[in-house]
Formats: sequence, structure tokens, C-alpha cells
Amino acid sequence: MHLEFSGEMWFWRGPSPSHFITVPDEKSAQLHAVSSVVTYGWGMIPVTARVKSTNWTTSLFPKNSGYLVPIKDVVRNAEGLEVGDVVTVRLEISV
Repeated sequence: MHLEFSGEMWFWRGPSPSHFITVPDEKSAQLHAVSSVVTYGWGMIPVTARVKSTNWTTSLFPKNSGYLVPIKDVVRNAEGLEVGDVVTVRLEISV
């Protein structure tokens, strides 16, 4: 399964601060439809993600009936991403 969408990068200042992009509702619904087959627990979905020219492996976080894409520091730094940037994300999910 391949998904592509754009979203604004935001910062969460919790105990383990991270940057995220929220998966739009329509794409989250598609992910939810296959989640029982691909999740490894707690609703986490393993993916290969791509932003601009950078690929990495990560897991989508379930949140409020949707999903969040964590953006690693190495990706942000390589692509010059800042909080508030609208970023196009490509996801590959093995189903």
C-alpha cells in the first residue's frame, strides 16, 4: 500500500520531544482499514517513509482515530525542515 499526502510539521514538547506530521482523515481511514493486518501492537503501523529525497523506516502513532508520522531529526536536518513547513510525505506499508 502506498499513500501520499501533505501536512504541516509540528512539535510536541512532551517527555520525549518529537516532530510530527498528522495523516489526513481520508488517508487515516485507509490505514485503519488495514491496521489489524499490519500493526505490531498499540495500533503502531510500521512504514517506510519518504520526505523529499530522504527515506527512513518508522512507525505511525495512532492518535484520536488518526495517525501521526514522526519526523526524525536526521530527516529534518537533511531536508532543512522547520516547524510549520507543509511537507509532502510518501508512505509504503507492507500488507
